[in-house]
Amino acid sequence: MTTTATAKTITEQTGARTDEAATLIGDARERIDALDDRIIGLIQERVAISTVIQEARISSGGRRVNLAREMEVLGHYRDALGKPGTALAMTMLELCRGRI
Repeated sequence: MTTTATAKTITEQTGARTDEAATLIGDARERIDALDDRIIGLIQERVAISTVIQEARISSGGRRVNLAREMEVLGHYRDALGKPGTALAMTMLELCRGRI
């Protein structure tokens, strides 16, 4: 039997009304948190690689940003994820431009 205090905790933490739903939501949130950690790690890796590319481009006399390449990336994300993919790609590109 669930006590009132436990029920409030379940509702507050997950929005669920049953222990079964709360467990399902809790497990799914753990998976999402793990995925988020992996995504963040991949973005950090992408930032590091982009820095190498930008430094090579600048040291060879080129520009820091290659707009044609950025358009390719935007199109790739848009094609894969729809309109929100474009916004996601814009944010990722902003992170990757860095402060060289």
